[in-house]
Amino acid sequence: MDVVVGRVAKAHGIRGELAVDVRTDSPEERFAPGAVVAARLRDGTSRPLTLTAARPHGERLIVRFDEVPDRTAAELLRGALLVADTDSLPPTGDPDEFYDHELEGLKAVLTDGTEVGVVNEVVHGPAGELLAIQRAKDEVLVPFVREIVPEVDIKGGRVVLDPPEGLLD
Repeated sequence: MDVVVGRVAKAHGIRGELAVDVRTDSPEERFAPGAVVAARLRDGTSRPLTLTAARPHGERLIVRFDEVPDRTAAELLRGALLVADTDSLPPTGDPDEFYDHELEGLKAVLTDGTEVGVVNEVVHGPAGELLAIQRAKDEVLVPFVREIVPEVDIKGGRVVLDPPEGLLD
């Protein structure tokens, strides 16, 4: 299984560097020299990229790949998702931390056991993470905070929700 570790925002400069929005809690491992990621391009194709260098640039990283020698090649990667194999992910080491792929697909139930839907995606926003829960007819966004999601049971395949009144309406 693959997990998204970044998204190419744009080309940076003329030497093939890329500005990348980081989507991993371990950028120092995922974007270390020699690391290999797959770039999922907007046209649906995929290609491996070997990291040469990375440095912080505000909220993003500026990265270089062996396979991207100039700005022209970098422009072709705009919008690409950078993915890594989940088998190579280290354990989080914290029982209250989860990788996105561990949460996606879990049943969402209320504290009384009523099924709400399925976690479709973890949305990362400036104010924190949201669980996008697919219901029968729509999707609802639920803040991923302990007060609203008091229990995550990966082995049991569920997240328990205790939403404030009106959140799921």
